[in-house]
Amino acid sequence: MAISDVTDYAHLTGVDVEALGVEFDAIRRDVEASRGERDARYIRTVIRLQRSLEIGGRTVLFGSWFPPAWLAGAALLGTAKIVENMELGHNVLHGQWDWMNDPEIHSSSWEWDIAGVSAHWKQTHNYIHHKYTNVLGMDDDVGYGLLRVTRDQRWRPWSVGNPVYNLLLQLFFEYGVALQHLELGRVAEGGVDRVEFERRCREVAGKVGKQIAKDYVLYPALTGPAFLSTFTANLTANMIRNVWSNMVIFCGHFPDGAEKFTAADLEDETRGQWYLRQMLGSANFEAGPVMAFLSGNLCYQIEHHLFPDLPSNRLREISVRVRALCERYDLPYTTGSLPAQYLKSWRTIAKLALPNRFLRATADDAPETASERRFTDPRPRIDPVTGLRRGLSTALRARGGL
Repeated sequence: MAISDVTDYAHLTGVDVEALGVEFDAIRRDVEASRGERDARYIRTVIRLQRSLEIGGRTVLFGSWFPPAWLAGAALLGTAKIVENMELGHNVLHGQWDWMNDPEIHSSSWEWDIAGVSAHWKQTHNYIHHKYTNVLGMDDDVGYGLLRVTRDQRWRPWSVGNPVYNLLLQLFFEYGVALQHLELGRVAEGGVDRVEFERRCREVAGKVGKQIAKDYVLYPALTGPAFLSTFTANLTANMIRNVWSNMVIFCGHFPDGAEKFTAADLEDETRGQWYLRQMLGSANFEAGPVMAFLSGNLCYQIEHHLFPDLPSNRLREISVRVRALCERYDLPYTTGSLPAQYLKSWRTIAKLALPNRFLRATADDAPETASERRFTDPRPRIDPVTGLRRGLSTALRARGGL
């Protein structure tokens, strides 16, 4: 089963966990105290870049009947939408720039360029997902109510469509975001007030309608005889953004090492235990400056989960200190190349389309999830030979898990 005692699984004592929490609090204080003009200049530069890319792409698409212009316009517009979605929308809505008190880039006023309603996403993502990260039955991002991503989720006949569902979710990810807050599963079970559900539906329909009118009616119409080619270029740009966003998010949540938890782990959870759960439930991927920027710096997903409201441009420097803490406390720092992390996510999704009886590992020892039960031998916390701490990373290496 998924981890039910995060402290025990991490091979740490309660004192260790609280000391780790103090270390993370110190990182937060240091970054908050040093925010300033450099950070403000960064985000304003990003906004100018994103708008330039979008204007450039839409301008080029006036000649979209010409294949090279179609290709260039779709690429520019797709890149603009990626930047708006990842480095701007996602991070602004997390409140990472609220400290500037600039109404243009404040979480209370930003509406992003996707079908999902910002206010809905802040509830399902900022509050529910980041508070209950990877907790089964509480975090809807564990499979989005559609995918089976851990053996702790009961297999049902419709699970055989896992790979197909994921492909469709990739291509139309913005609509998945839009539908998530509607909680259709709970609606079917009668768990959502009808009046509230209808209100949410109106808000989603209004936002989806605006996005469709903008990208598939207004802008194509402005290009006159190039309407159809501009329409297809806009559709392509949106799909480029959708697939990339989905890839980045899945690499941060579903590769091996991104653990799942039970609700029992939330009982009397301390701040130190919350930090530890964020570390164990997230995964990074390796990226250079350009890829990091295009991912909204979510290649540092571990750091983002630890400090979701700290500016994204600081996550790289934060990662240095987080890695050092992982080494000191013998904790895993789950990372890998983008292709490797992505393929692991897809492997899990494809594999779990099958019932457990066709799979080799158990729910306690599968690569996509783990349990404190996987460590059956009592181990001393301190190596009697070296005198060094012996924790989770050492235990995983001994089992061939790292």
